[in-house]
Amino acid sequence: MDIDPMERLLLVNFENDPDTLYIGFEPQVFDDPVNGQGHLVIGWRKDGRVDLYHEAGLTLNPAKYDIAGKGLANMIEREMSHASFEIDDRGVQARYQFLDVHDRLVHIRISEKHPRKRKPFGLLAPMGAAAENPSAMPLVLLHDFYFVRKNRSEIAVTINERVHQVDNLPIPMDFKRMTFIRYSPEPLIATFNRAFSGLMPSTELPKGAQRLQNNNQDILIEWKQEKAFIKQIIFSNDIHPVTLRFDKPFPLPDFLDKGFSQKGSFIIRAHPSTGRIAGRYSVDQVDEQIRIVMIPDKGWKPRPNKLSLRFLYTVARVFKHWPRTYEWTAIVEKDGEHFRMNSDWRRIK
Repeated sequence: MDIDPMERLLLVNFENDPDTLYIGFEPQVFDDPVNGQGHLVIGWRKDGRVDLYHEAGLTLNPAKYDIAGKGLANMIEREMSHASFEIDDRGVQARYQFLDVHDRLVHIRISEKHPRKRKPFGLLAPMGAAAENPSAMPLVLLHDFYFVRKNRSEIAVTINERVHQVDNLPIPMDFKRMTFIRYSPEPLIATFNRAFSGLMPSTELPKGAQRLQNNNQDILIEWKQEKAFIKQIIFSNDIHPVTLRFDKPFPLPDFLDKGFSQKGSFIIRAHPSTGRIAGRYSVDQVDEQIRIVMIPDKGWKPRPNKLSLRFLYTVARVFKHWPRTYEWTAIVEKDGEHFRMNSDWRRIK
């Protein structure tokens, strides 16, 4: 579970009034040793791919963005003078201006001035719904998530001087009309089981140890007949711990007998407001190979705290169902004193 630090996240859709190239923009703010300091804007294209525009202060890995939509098309450094994105008591205050891949001027401005207090909630963003060949399962867990309210908000999105009307949320929320512009001041961006090929790093497990700490991982161990199984892994980070729990403890490869076979279930949780992702796994040893499969076939289980959210999740099935279409398969083999693994993801129907 890789955790990517991010300060703030904003999504601006105009799919009902599209540009010739774009249907939405996604500003993000970073300030950390991994990514650097500054702003970036993802341009969501009509063909399903994404363009990434970023300030010079950011050091980004293009491989992280191949799981966004149908993959990364362009990654371009751009001057973003006066770029800003803040969230205050009244809502979102954001401004961006930059040149796109065709040197067209893009301008985004949002000024929300609503007098009433926001009523945010938690959400798993369906970022992975559009990926065709994912290299990981994206878990974009949005804490303190909310929509920009229509009343008393000044909103302007222009591309090459053409004004685009932003999309609206089709139902009222908290008795207010909402745009489909949404944001989180506490996004937790995690990638689960990134595709891997090579020798697996190892950590010594003392016999009988019930807990193992490895970097940001706190691993809880259960022993059965002198064989070790993983009950739970807690991944620490600056936002909220992410927990991977196995219903039937997961066997460690060092302890498997020939012909071993086991099926169980797993749950991924972070902040209680963002619900949980649930699924099943299997481990089978055939000859000298161990085959592991994980499928989040129970999907996302939200915790809606308002009637409008229950209706939204029922009508927009993508929110809960997209994780069901992901399947991770790994082949593990002994290589001297270590193990070698080849793993990848595929989308299933």
